[in-house]
Amino acid sequence: MEGMIRCSANHVPLSPISFLERSASVYRDRVAIVYGRVKFTWRDTLERCTRLASAITHLGISRGDVVAALAPNIPAMYELHFGVPMAGAVLCTLNIRHDSAMVSTLLKHSEAKMIFVDYQLLDTARGALEILSKTRTKLPRLVLIPECDKLQPTISNSGPTAAGDLEYETLIAMGKTDFDIRWPNDEWDPIALNYTSGTTSRPKGVIYSHRGAHLNSLAAVLLNEMGSMPVYLWTVPMFHCNGWCLTWGVAAQGGTNVCLRNVTAKGIFDSISQHRVTHLGGAPTVLNMIVNAPVGDQRPLPGRVAMMTGGAPPPPQVLFKMKELGFRVTHSYGLTETYGPGTVCTWKPEWDLLPPDKQAKINARQGLHHLGMEEVDIKDPVTMKSVPPDAKTIGEAMFRGNTVMNGYLKDIKATEESFKGGWFRSGDLGVKHPDGYIELKDRSKDIIISGGENISTIEIEAVLFSHPAILEAAVVGKPDDHWGETPCAFVKLKEGCNANANEIIKFCRDKLPHYMAPKTVVFYDLPKTSTGKTQKYILKEKAKAMGSLSKRSSSKM
Repeated sequence: MEGMIRCSANHVPLSPISFLERSASVYRDRVAIVYGRVKFTWRDTLERCTRLASAITHLGISRGDVVAALAPNIPAMYELHFGVPMAGAVLCTLNIRHDSAMVSTLLKHSEAKMIFVDYQLLDTARGALEILSKTRTKLPRLVLIPECDKLQPTISNSGPTAAGDLEYETLIAMGKTDFDIRWPNDEWDPIALNYTSGTTSRPKGVIYSHRGAHLNSLAAVLLNEMGSMPVYLWTVPMFHCNGWCLTWGVAAQGGTNVCLRNVTAKGIFDSISQHRVTHLGGAPTVLNMIVNAPVGDQRPLPGRVAMMTGGAPPPPQVLFKMKELGFRVTHSYGLTETYGPGTVCTWKPEWDLLPPDKQAKINARQGLHHLGMEEVDIKDPVTMKSVPPDAKTIGEAMFRGNTVMNGYLKDIKATEESFKGGWFRSGDLGVKHPDGYIELKDRSKDIIISGGENISTIEIEAVLFSHPAILEAAVVGKPDDHWGETPCAFVKLKEGCNANANEIIKFCRDKLPHYMAPKTVVFYDLPKTSTGKTQKYILKEKAKAMGSLSKRSSSKM
């Protein structure tokens, strides 16, 4: 319309950096970060992040350069989420469970110019740099992050600092507080590079923009129902989708970040009690850890504690037990490619009248897109038509909106394939209920086809989790000469509990159509990513090595 002008007065590129600046004014003296005896206010945090940005710029970090981080949920990891983008650089947080070979691969692929390393992971980082040195790749500058809480027990497995290595607090002290923040020229500029967790294949580098990070941070705040000044316990790894974007989201609300180096049930209950935690998050494995915590580790909740779960479909039985303990669980669903949470199973008050087991089953659904995402749908991947909302017809979960990644680093082919048809294809299979809520049934690579029938491993796993003796369970397809594939269950029993394969198979046959019940049960500690996802590709290899179904239905590994 005539009279419109776009200028700096009415158009500023969106960036979550702005959350820190505002909180440093509004909540300046409120505690922003707490870690043991270490505490920083929001004013402190802005100053430290500004100094960090200044220091790495002085060391040669330019706009668009990648800066890597290999650290658990400690204060420095939180500060890097602001300090690196404030220098115009791109933060690449690495999975702390990666070995040196994988870290070297990701450093080479990302072309990281600098890497910040927690002291406990220094051996891994040095091993990665040694591998890189043999490939004629320019090595990134290493910055060591020592233990900042002197009362924390330290593990000295790293030896002396190598010549040329920098130390984190020394770097902070080098920086200047009057540094001019390098704001993005365009809100679509990259802010972070996140490598997928590798549950099905080698990790891919997912590029996040300032715009997407800003929008998804606010969406995460809304779906968690975070009011002003929440107290957030860091049980979600900050390296995973930037802590589901809540590294930035907590700053938007002037909250307190309670850092937790190691996630244990005792640590969770102690932190909730000591800091009066209002919010936390975690994959279903963390929920499972909480509900199965020894009575001696549990503590009464000081008030309502909201917990967002995602990363894998939560078993209804686990959700039911969490509610009994007093946690209010919000189920969200997303992928690395959607900045973490992309949907939310928004609870409706009329469901409060339903029986508890029915409530848990509804809460296990993935729901609908949150306010930052434009649309989520279940579609036929060939015709791209929406499946009917009959809770039966299976299609692929697809996303469209401003909180979908920019693309995969250096892989335009994979990017184009994932966006084919104008939607992001998740690779997850699901159904749509009559109310529009979606429910995942499996990964497209995990669905079991037995005698022409599609079998959802998620449905079998939900039944297994309801068995009183089972702590963890995962189901994969095992090759079978007659049926093509049959369900194979890998289970871990609770401490002090006993159950044999035949009992477990009968338990499932009593609750499922017989063709869906596992034909094989393997007692085994499940391999997981650091975000709690079961690495099913490892289990598939083990099932494949077992060969076609034999007379034995049980084995131990």
